[in-house]
This record gives sequence, C-alpha cells and structure tokens, in this order.
Amino acid sequence: MSAYEEEMETAGNLGRRLGLNRRQFLAATTGMAAVAAVAAAGPLKSAAQAATAGGNGVLVPPGKRGIILYTVRDAITRDPLSSNLASGFRPVLQELSRIGYKQVEFAGYAQHRNAEGGASLESVEGARLLRTWLDDNGLEAEGNHGFIPGSWPLNQADLDRFKLHLEIANILGMSHVGTGSDPTGSAYKADWDVAAEKWNTLGELATAAGLKLYTHNHDVAYSFLLDSGPLDAQGRPTRSSGIRRLEYFLSQTDPANVWLEMDIFWAHVAQYKYKTYTAPDGSTQTQVFNPLGVVQAQTMRFPLFHAKDGKINTATSNGYDMVPFGTGDIDYKSFFSEMGAKGYHNPMYEQDNAPGNASNPGQSLQYAELSYNNIAKLRG
Repeated sequence: MSAYEEEMETAGNLGRRLGLNRRQFLAATTGMAAVAAVAAAGPLKSAAQAATAGGNGVLVPPGKRGIILYTVRDAITRDPLSSNLASGFRPVLQELSRIGYKQVEFAGYAQHRNAEGGASLESVEGARLLRTWLDDNGLEAEGNHGFIPGSWPLNQADLDRFKLHLEIANILGMSHVGTGSDPTGSAYKADWDVAAEKWNTLGELATAAGLKLYTHNHDVAYSFLLDSGPLDAQGRPTRSSGIRRLEYFLSQTDPANVWLEMDIFWAHVAQYKYKTYTAPDGSTQTQVFNPLGVVQAQTMRFPLFHAKDGKINTATSNGYDMVPFGTGDIDYKSFFSEMGAKGYHNPMYEQDNAPGNASNPGQSLQYAELSYNNIAKLRG
C-alpha cells in the first residue's frame, strides 16, 4: 500500500468514527477542528429536502451560484505589481465573494508569479493556502478542470500526479474533480471503448477518495459515433447507428464512478451543428440533439453544468456567440426548471471570451457581476 493509500485509509477510518466521509474529514483537517466539522456537517439532506432548497421559485439557490475561474483567468494571472485591479487568486476570490458567488470551480492552480503564494499552487501546501482564502471569503470549491492521465495503461508518474490532484481536491473541500477535455477526440467506437475502460478505473480511484470524477465536454462530443457500415482502409467504421459519442460513453461507464459536466452552450452548438448522420445502409438520417432531454433521462449523472449563454448568430459556424449570462437566447429558465432533481445541480457561470483588452482590463469581473445578477433573477 502506498503512502497516499495509507493516508486515505486512515482518513476513512477516523472519518467514520467522527461520522464524516473521507472528503469531509480531510477538508476538516486543513484548519478547522474536527469537532466543529461534525457540528457543521449535520444529517445529509434527503432528496425531498434538496428539491425544496431553492424555495420561492428560485431556480439557482444562493448556495449553488458558482463560477469557473477560467472566466476570470486574466485577473488571476495579472501581475499585481502592475495593476490596481484584483490580481491573483486571493484578491479575485475576495471580489467574487463580494459579488455574491458561493461556489468556484478551478481551472488549474496557476497565477502570476508576483501574486501571494507564487506562480503555482498545485501542491499540498498551495492547496492549504487556497483553502484558507476560500474559507475566509465564505466560498466553496466544487470542482476543477485539472489533470487527467494521458497514459493507458497508467504509468506510475501519471498515477502519482492524479492521486496528488485527488489529495488537493480533498484539501480544498471539493465534491468533484474533473477535466475540461473530452475522454477522447476520436469519432470511432473502439477508441471510446478504451476511454470508458480508462475512466471507469480513474472513477474508482476518485470514488475511493470520496470524490466524483467528471468530464466536461464541448460540441464535438455530441456528434455521431462511427460504429457501423463499411470499413475504411484502416479498418475503421465509416457510418453510424445514430448514437452520439457522449451518449455511448455514458452507456459504457459506471454511474457510481463517472459523472459529466454539461456545458449548456456547447450542447446547444451541437444541436445546431450535428443534425444528420449516415446510417449503416447509406441513407442520410436526421436527428436533432436535445440537451435538456439527455439530462432529464439521467439527471443525477450531471452534478455540474457550465452556465454559458449564447446569442443566436447563424452567420458563424457554431450558430451562437458567447455573451454574459442572461443576455443571450438560450432558454435557461426552461432548462433549469425542467431538468429534475432541483437543488442537486451546481451551475458554474462561464464565458470564454470574458477577459477584456487594454481599454477594459476589468471586463471579466464586470461580466461576472452582471451574470451573477442574472442567475439570481431566474425564477421557475
């Protein structure tokens, strides 16, 4: 048994004695007394209690209003010695807390080298520092677009780094750990079978650490899987049975160990782009993607979302332009009110193009405030 595994086993045993799972226990030992953690944890909410968490028709309860820090990456990586604006993790977390956010999703642990803590906080020590800043500002870390091993079978270096990320996630108090990339960029069934095998294994490791492993996806993951028909020169299928790549991945992975974070913007781009496929008999079939329907069919497998808004623009290849939340055309009112399991999901505001230029260096945080206010206004 490795040192990491021994630590996790110890955490599990002590946690059970205190009435906490491993994640809660490890989070509690980063600066809060275990006794206080026990009192704060209380009984777990039932499904019925979670369903009423919003109250008064609020679609995103205050405690579930989150942001992925990629949206404000320009502020996090800005040199604090060259600007009076929030720069680096600590001031940016303070600003997000002031706006009203309660959850954050990390997009790595890098900041400007002149920021407090230094350039990289991807370490146990860095995580403890980040946890202090989160706690000081009443923020909860909910997930991370972090490291997923590239090797399969796993080499030792990748396995060790993945376990470090699980440890960091526990120190930060996360419930989820994930990545911003698809399990594979391939269109072929055989490659998705390998990806499912790999993610099932990684998911078991994450579950043993008290975490939910998730993959975040863009539009191409909802395109059609090539799984049938005549083979090409390399022996690969050239046609589709009509199942989409990510739907196949869901069917091949263990729902107890592998979860998804739907980027609602990119799912709508997929709805716009991927409408037809070539069936095994060579005919062209039409099948319009329904993002909401995919979530409704297995809503508990989507604990997180990227709440990214888009304004329709059919002059572009994606069919949408990214805009601040609440200023676009995606029907978030219907999506959040009809997806099921109200109070369970964690929507993270994201806008890839939020960072401004020299004339408006504070734009990303301005958009964060505008978007927060629009999220808070959503009513069912």
